[in-house]
Amino acid sequence: MNDSAWRALGASMTVLAYAALCARVYWRQRRLRAANARAAAALAGGDAGQQALVLFASQTGNAETLAWKTARWLHERGTPSRLMPLNDVDAETLRSAGSAYFIASTYGEGDAPDGASLFAERVMGGAIADLSSLRYAVLALGDRQYAHFCAFGRALDEWLHAKGARRQAERVEVDSGDVVQLAAWQAHCSGSDTETVAEAPVSAPQPWRLVRRSLLNEGSMGGPIFELAFKPVDGSVPHWESGDTAQITLDGDPGRPREYSIASITADGEMQFLVRQERHRDGTLGAASGLLTSTLAIGEAATFRIRPHHGFRLGGNADRPLILIGNGTGLAGLRGHLRARAAEGRHENWLVFGERNARCDFLCGDEIASWHESGVLRRVDMAFSRDQNESLYVQHRLLQAHEEVSEWVARGAAIYVCGSLNGMASGVDAALRQILGTAVVGELSAGDRYRRDVY
Repeated sequence: MNDSAWRALGASMTVLAYAALCARVYWRQRRLRAANARAAAALAGGDAGQQALVLFASQTGNAETLAWKTARWLHERGTPSRLMPLNDVDAETLRSAGSAYFIASTYGEGDAPDGASLFAERVMGGAIADLSSLRYAVLALGDRQYAHFCAFGRALDEWLHAKGARRQAERVEVDSGDVVQLAAWQAHCSGSDTETVAEAPVSAPQPWRLVRRSLLNEGSMGGPIFELAFKPVDGSVPHWESGDTAQITLDGDPGRPREYSIASITADGEMQFLVRQERHRDGTLGAASGLLTSTLAIGEAATFRIRPHHGFRLGGNADRPLILIGNGTGLAGLRGHLRARAAEGRHENWLVFGERNARCDFLCGDEIASWHESGVLRRVDMAFSRDQNESLYVQHRLLQAHEEVSEWVARGAAIYVCGSLNGMASGVDAALRQILGTAVVGELSAGDRYRRDVY
């Protein structure tokens, strides 16, 4: 062949490869849509006249995940449910429904999230006059760091009430990690006693002595991250499970207690944390992180309460393969699980972790390498965002390994995500929905196989 013929052949092969890729994506998306439809149909099965609407207004995917759980709880108590994003709902849909459950997040400083912007404009801002036939409940999701906490959920509740709709229960407002309020919502949806689903209370306060503090990311462009180790002053190590957290309340601080994922297990004999030092714009250190990473001297004590975090414990996933995903200090919660898995001899574990630079930010790198070499970690995928021209994050690693993610989930794997909500957790959620389909992610969440500890 001459050069022209080789070039023509190469071009043809490129076109064929691209066509094959497009066909593969098309059929995969078709399968995902079919799976979504089947899962939704299963939840909607039963007497159409008894069907409840489960409507979600989501920005990062958290409201949608809770909507799938809500639909599952309703289905288990015998109430068929129809899931819909709020933007797909019109006035007639509400008027013809007997009951509806709204899961509504708030965006920014009190705005409707993207998943409800059209509804807010066209339906709430429209001429609808009467919703007296509708019975409803609202789960409002928010963040108390913002002045207008749960503002859209509150506005939605008040609008529904003003249009004559009747409340099935008082509005439930949930800040990130507010397990008591989430338990109240679950109890209402499932018809169970709130006490049976609520989290166990935190332990009694106990003084712990700081015995070690090590800087893990010297030279990093990000804030300093320290590994801290505490031993109980009285020598009695209480029991906790991997996934649990510890709360520290500062003297003279009337605000909420600061909470940190425990990065060790009881058998270690000490409570370990990974804490990023926060510094305000005026140069002062954050109250809790400053105490732990700087002010508290070795040998001095701080008082902690241990909080059982059932939503992030291994629980029924203890025998499953695990996909552990996180960034930054989110490694703490994942590290606790990996230590527990290593102690139990369970090696079906896959870690996907991200930070800035491999040179400075490979947190606990020796321990991770040791787990990989010994087989505790079957697979490790690191994403260092600043080590190449284009930023690379953990969600990109998941998309690159989409076939393996699907295969692990098909084998029964559970997915645990720990780290920052904005950016990482929302990006991971979007990637998982692209890889597995919204219905599968919803089923994983409803079955407690998709667990998140994000902040």
